[in-house]
Amino acid sequence: MSGSDSHRPIRRRTFVLATAATAGSAALAGPLAAPAAAAAFGYTDDGSNYVVDTGANLVFKVSKSTGDLTSLAYRGTEYQGYGGMNSHIESGLGSSTVTIAQSGSTILISVTHGTLKHYYAARSGENNVYLWTNKADTSVSATRYIVRVKAGLFLNDEPDSYTYTTSTIEASDVFAKSDGQTRSKHYSRLRVIDYDYLGWSTGSVGLWIVRSNHEKASGGPFYRSLLRHQSADGGGLYEILYYGQNQTEEQRFGLQGPYVIAFTDGGAPSSSLFPGNLTTSWADSLGISGYVAAGGRGRVAGVGITGRNSAYPYTVGLANASAQYWGSARSSDGYFSIPGVLPGTYTLTVHKSELAVYSTQVTVSAGGTTTLNSIAIPSSNDPGNATAIWRINDWTGTPSGFKNADLMTYAHPSDVRAAAWTGNVVIGSGSETAGFPCYIWKDVNSGLLVYFKLTAAQAAAAHTLRIGVTTAYANGRPQVVVNDTWTSAIPSPPTQPSTRSLTNGSYRGNNHTFTYSVPASAWLTDTSQYNVLKINVVSGSGTTSYLSAGTSIDAIDLLA
Repeated sequence: MSGSDSHRPIRRRTFVLATAATAGSAALAGPLAAPAAAAAFGYTDDGSNYVVDTGANLVFKVSKSTGDLTSLAYRGTEYQGYGGMNSHIESGLGSSTVTIAQSGSTILISVTHGTLKHYYAARSGENNVYLWTNKADTSVSATRYIVRVKAGLFLNDEPDSYTYTTSTIEASDVFAKSDGQTRSKHYSRLRVIDYDYLGWSTGSVGLWIVRSNHEKASGGPFYRSLLRHQSADGGGLYEILYYGQNQTEEQRFGLQGPYVIAFTDGGAPSSSLFPGNLTTSWADSLGISGYVAAGGRGRVAGVGITGRNSAYPYTVGLANASAQYWGSARSSDGYFSIPGVLPGTYTLTVHKSELAVYSTQVTVSAGGTTTLNSIAIPSSNDPGNATAIWRINDWTGTPSGFKNADLMTYAHPSDVRAAAWTGNVVIGSGSETAGFPCYIWKDVNSGLLVYFKLTAAQAAAAHTLRIGVTTAYANGRPQVVVNDTWTSAIPSPPTQPSTRSLTNGSYRGNNHTFTYSVPASAWLTDTSQYNVLKINVVSGSGTTSYLSAGTSIDAIDLLA
């Protein structure tokens, strides 16, 4: 299974799409005003909360003092709450200014806490709650919205994120069961690009959170973070606004949303709510801080991409300090289109799987389309195009194909399901990639060996050895020894996230290639003998075991 989980069905494809509610789609007329009286759709004030009836099957409450979501009642059943906690930004904002107003078919609740502004919106006849969050600076530690769901209402269908156990094996968020399997809320399996929504269904009731387009989040399309979990106390669904764990980018600020809490009669949420499909012209006049309507955005389109390897998907990303976007390149010709982009100048990056192979600058203007002629990826930009004497794994920017690579997106390395982290391999055996561990740690399996033979002509020449990595923990990086006679210098550590990575379900960091110029004198002249390459992990940081210095491997090759 690949590092992009391509063999695992994406959750959004496992249900028949629900029909989108169409009631209440009329455009807003005029500024927000007081609610109309005696209507099924509307709101009341119970003293502590604003109580919103969507006029469908959903009634929800928002605290007038904190902006917490205190109740989610669908068809008369309460779904909100576990452990005595509400649904809210981060762990709750605390004292806030909360107001409510209605205009026709829309109700908007506005929450202000210092420089942070948060919004809930309801539409007449819809079983949805639309949310926006505008974080202006670091004064408020708002990085996520958590929908807290009562225990016992849904079966646990993602056991690796089921966190109830008494045995903590790392920090306070990685656990082990008595059978040796590990659990953590971090173990989601999915990258941001892999899902549009997450949640649970009983077959007759579905509760989902549909993500936003993540334009003000960080980490790009391949970022992984906690998405949902269940415990004995209940479940949590997350919209990650910014997450620092194994983060490759600085935090962005500004309005994120809408993201949607959606109830259905068991099926998936309507595809009309998905990022890229959702149109919110009805929100244009609501006065949401930082809101930019469709007319204030532009589009980037490319007629095609040449120089691609057809065995892999290609993704085009846009990023600057203020926003990020991405889109898939069409497999037949590389055509791509990325709509809804805020005006500005962006770095456009083409990724082969998760490996950046081309970049340029593009400028986007409001209401316009920036059209690019066919992009030609230079052959030298893809390390997989170089002629190699031998190569272990393809260059994809992921550890896909290596031993335990798939498992590590939803389990701890100590998990009983993991194959042994040993992995000496022989070039030409046919099992080099599958037998080589995806991760190497200083205190676990440093010193892995690769055996290979060279022809007389090859042994008479110097060669370049390359080791590609996708991330590292505690500055772990490879130092190599050839035939116990030649040892490379210790390379400088590349820039990588400083938090945990290899143990909490993520190999995604900053791809880097280490190169080693091995002199001819290092090779054996007897062509019948195996040369031996030893790969050590070096670093003065880290602690012990799986929290010792380590790194994730993309590919290893010896160039001709």
